[in-house]
Amino acid sequence: MIQQDHQLPLGKQTELLGFSRGMMYYEPHPLGQKDLNLMNEMDKLHLEYPFMGTRMLVQQLARQGFSVGRAHVRTLMQRMGIHAIYRKPRTSGQHPKHKKYPYLLRKKEIDINQVWALDTTYIPMEKGFVYLTAVIDWSSRTILAHKVAITLEACHAVEVLSEALSKYPAPEIVNTDQGSRFTADEFVYMVVNHGCKISMDGKGSWRDNVMIERFWKTIKYEESYLKAYETVQVAKSAISRYINWYNAERRHSSLDNQTPNEAYGILAVNATKKAA
Repeated sequence: MIQQDHQLPLGKQTELLGFSRGMMYYEPHPLGQKDLNLMNEMDKLHLEYPFMGTRMLVQQLARQGFSVGRAHVRTLMQRMGIHAIYRKPRTSGQHPKHKKYPYLLRKKEIDINQVWALDTTYIPMEKGFVYLTAVIDWSSRTILAHKVAITLEACHAVEVLSEALSKYPAPEIVNTDQGSRFTADEFVYMVVNHGCKISMDGKGSWRDNVMIERFWKTIKYEESYLKAYETVQVAKSAISRYINWYNAERRHSSLDNQTPNEAYGILAVNATKKAA
């Protein structure tokens, strides 16, 4: 977080966190209901068809009764923190000065607590929206930590990762996309300082971070799309309740009909026996 009395200059603090100094003074303009409805529909389309860029979105939205241009769709996508996913390296959302890391998970057999994945998604409200950042254990699907915020900043990724590391043993690998919040110096330092390797989606494919992408679809269709959160606090409480239920109660056929918490515990025991 930015500290006015810190020994580092404000400009250096913002650079380490991955955003410009001007963002400190930025106050977003409130969106009208028309734009909020448009963003909600765009979010649903993006979940189903992540390859859609502005041209295809405009065409699809027009078929659903929304008259909007590509420039406005592009602006709303940036505000939502989403982008079209292509089968080639992407540059949107990247910081030009930040180092990028290779993708380490291809054809890799992954055990319990070996790989964590992080990402941030847009969550609609009745009047507005929030951002949800989460850490998921790749093997068990357990959500290890999460945070709901009203801004899209690098510090939220740092806070969520810090919470997960305070509760669970550090993984071998932390996987993210190449967004500036995950390439910021503070985030990279935390990962490396805990002895973890950094893996980043190398081809812009949703499959490179498939576990967290699947969770986004699950929580939106089972929770947020069914409700109209009236306030940020209501959204935070409801999302926390859902994640607690998801970890403890929601069973997955891919986990032999176990819940994520059960799978995490059983896999951890098996991993200990294997190491011994």
